[in-house]
Amino acid sequence: MLLLAACQGLFQTASVLVMTVGGLAGASLAADPAIATAPVASMFLGTAVATFPASMWMARVGRRPGFVLGASAGSLGGVVAVLGLWAGTLWVLCLGAFLVGVYQAFAQFYRFAAGEVSDDAFRPKAISLVLAGGVVAALAGPLLGRWGVDALAVPYAGSFAMLAALDAAAAIVLLALRVPRPTAAAVGEAAARPWREVVSQPAYLVALFGAATGYGIMILAMTATPIAMVGHHHDLVAASTVIQLHVLGMFLPSFFTGSLMARFGVLRIMLAGVCLLAGHVAMTATGLGFGSFASALVLLGIGWNFLYVGGTTLLTSTYRAAERGPAQATNDMTIFVSDLACSLGAGALLNWLGWQALNLALLPWLLIAAVAIGWLNGKQRSSPPSD
Repeated sequence: MLLLAACQGLFQTASVLVMTVGGLAGASLAADPAIATAPVASMFLGTAVATFPASMWMARVGRRPGFVLGASAGSLGGVVAVLGLWAGTLWVLCLGAFLVGVYQAFAQFYRFAAGEVSDDAFRPKAISLVLAGGVVAALAGPLLGRWGVDALAVPYAGSFAMLAALDAAAAIVLLALRVPRPTAAAVGEAAARPWREVVSQPAYLVALFGAATGYGIMILAMTATPIAMVGHHHDLVAASTVIQLHVLGMFLPSFFTGSLMARFGVLRIMLAGVCLLAGHVAMTATGLGFGSFASALVLLGIGWNFLYVGGTTLLTSTYRAAERGPAQATNDMTIFVSDLACSLGAGALLNWLGWQALNLALLPWLLIAAVAIGWLNGKQRSSPPSD
């Protein structure tokens, strides 16, 4: 658990670093402001492409080889991104970010690995505590991104060089990880159901949609934030401080999200996450000052935490040991396809709508998520428990 939490911190630091400076680095190379967020979108493209193969391969060879390979791909991606910035070529920078996305595809399974080494009672806390490793990212990611802007002769190259070093360190730490593979007896307790039957369960679909809502809205707003702040006369120090506060909002609640779910139920915590994201939208309407940006992004982070941790916990109750590979892969691949669309569209939507209108446009999405969670809650209350 400690190793997984530490690696979560290293991985999330690299991811947050890309989120902090990726759009700004892209803007420095892009001819059209609408494609400034292409490096961030490339990271999520890499995640979406690699998630399913990563899950199925780790189901065969185990968690450690996959996790080490993913961190190594991230380190290579940092090097490629530096070369792209040095050459002044946007597509090479995007290729480097794509490889960081491959790393993210493998690292997203840290939380599932935590669940696999925990019993049913401790699983919600295990998932949330591993995600709490991201608190390190809240402090280190924006800070390293900011320090690296002028560390080398080419702006932002130093940021991605630091990313390469972080990911190499994660690969070394992961060599010490031991996650037992499911025994034949455990897998054989119940035969695997057809994939379609697993993913068509109401609880599976609500878990997936809830997590995708939290992640997609968070990525859209977080990707647009540094560009919006710089465009409204805030400096990079202010923008990176807001991102730090946001990421703290994402991961600090993980120390108690599991306990809250145990007390109030997973679906109530997910619904609270939707309400917090609506609060983010409300705060963006209060102005364009530092306080408005900071308050909105903190609410965005906490809302993401409740929906994502809650969705992950709910998802683990919908599949058997023999079904985990395709069930987890379908969930995460769908989430990151959504993230890809949100990160790619962030620059264009910000350019066309502006910061406040962009966020107001998220309210219908949140309404659908609230209705879906409320419907499942009513369905579970009216149905007797099944074996």
